[in-house]
Amino acid sequence: MTKQHSFTKHEHMIIPNFRNNINHAESTEDVKKFFVYTIQELFEHIFEKNLSCEYEDIRLLPSDDHFYKLSERLLSLDKFKIVWNDSDLPRVIFNLAETAVNRYKHLKKGPEKTNSKIRM
Repeated sequence: MTKQHSFTKHEHMIIPNFRNNINHAESTEDVKKFFVYTIQELFEHIFEKNLSCEYEDIRLLPSDDHFYKLSERLLSLDKFKIVWNDSDLPRVIFNLAETAVNRYKHLKKGPEKTNSKIRM
């Protein structure tokens, strides 16, 4: 049986800034951008800057059941695969993606309401 690693402490480190950014997002593009930046930050903490993660390696997909997609390049890296398969990292990213998608859908429903609140 393999040892399961938990990244909950890393999740708790990035959550406050992530929520702040998501809550202040003015557009759906902002939500996507903040999600990607947050996942990149999470990977920096987890892999201690020993993993090259580009902006294009992570995508928020609001219309998909999984809410996000990681690039094949990233998923094929040995050091990433080991962590991905033996940890709660997929759950952590899913939770962040779910939060981002909820905000994305809210902004998509009524951008004029959001814009009018911002201008007041």
